[in-house]
Amino acid sequence: MTMGLIKLLTDIVCKFRLNAFLLLFVLLPFAVSGQTYDILVTGGHVIDPKNQIDGIYDVAIKDDKIAAVEKGITSNEAALVVDASGLYVTPGLIDLHAHMFWGTSEGDYLANSYNALPPDGFTLRYGVTTVVDAGGPGWKSFEQYKVQTIDKSKTRVKVFLNIVGAGMRGDPDEQDLADMDPRLTAMRVMEFEEIVGIKLAHFKGPNWEPTRRAVEAGRLSNVPIMVDFGRADPPLSIEQLFLEELRPGDIFTHCFADSTGRESIVDENGILKPFVKKAVERGIILDVGHGAGSFRWYVAIPALEQGVKPQTISTDLHTGSMNGGMKSQINVMSKFLNMGMSLQEVIEASTWKPAQVVHIEEELGHLSVGALADVAVIRQLEGDFGFIDVEETRMDGSRKLECELTILGGEIVWDLNGISKSAWDEAE
Repeated sequence: MTMGLIKLLTDIVCKFRLNAFLLLFVLLPFAVSGQTYDILVTGGHVIDPKNQIDGIYDVAIKDDKIAAVEKGITSNEAALVVDASGLYVTPGLIDLHAHMFWGTSEGDYLANSYNALPPDGFTLRYGVTTVVDAGGPGWKSFEQYKVQTIDKSKTRVKVFLNIVGAGMRGDPDEQDLADMDPRLTAMRVMEFEEIVGIKLAHFKGPNWEPTRRAVEAGRLSNVPIMVDFGRADPPLSIEQLFLEELRPGDIFTHCFADSTGRESIVDENGILKPFVKKAVERGIILDVGHGAGSFRWYVAIPALEQGVKPQTISTDLHTGSMNGGMKSQINVMSKFLNMGMSLQEVIEASTWKPAQVVHIEEELGHLSVGALADVAVIRQLEGDFGFIDVEETRMDGSRKLECELTILGGEIVWDLNGISKSAWDEAE
């Protein structure tokens, strides 16, 4: 309740000569309701690409929504004030490519397996509030996935549904053309709002049929598809993939890979292939999908130097990648910061752009008033740092990002250094 409103109510009571008990009766509901805001993040450098905000602002939260982004919001209007001076305040990060179908099914690769990860242990501490599983479940296993992963996680979990009905169980299941049913896949997409796209991955044959079935499923359900493309011998043409097979808005993940059976976007001399820029202009989304085998300096650095930057930054998070050169979403973001992308571009590729790509932009990926209150508070460290690719070669850098605080739906879920807490000797 603001001081202005209290004064107005007091004036009304005085004008009509009401007694003090009635004044208390009038004011009590407002006193019980508390301050105007639940959380006020104050003094931070806000970067919100959607709303073109890039400067020092205060961010106020009420319930689970953004209530205000303004300069000079007074601290007595909030129940909790977080001083973010010297830090960056962004929308909650969105990891567009991760593997969260964790379980105990022996040998099933990234479907109900030991290789996948439970979201909350590997997202919130890095500022990630929304994670998109890249093909762990298929239409046959999605209901198990929903109960086991989505419903059990604080982290907001979305899904690219595998075109293989059994999901990402490894071979031979992922080579089974008979289990790639566009109609049944599309039916499952339309049944659950958590499903935001279709995933094709790991098919080894020199055959366009899996790609075309994934695209057909995407067409039937009106969602984008993500392709982990390659493994054919000889490799299938990514020029044909970009310019003929995929639709504008579809996603080419592992865009800086150079693996057996997968054509790279640069040639052996590091020269960007001429059709890549045409593909970006056509609307093909280049996603990082770093992973344990899909990110190489000798592809990424020349590509950026020649003007091709990823539209979305993602991890391909699983047990192998998190313990290798990838590590986390915010570490991958730090790599691109040191490769020459601006902090604003890195934040956009980790918030607003992925939200747009999978059509969750109404409430996520930005700090508009009324949006879900997902917020990351980030510190930029300066010093001597090393970053590793999947070849286990190092690039040195001078800047590194670290997540100080994560707010998910209006709730503080990660606080690295206790900036939202009172000192122990000052607490009531």
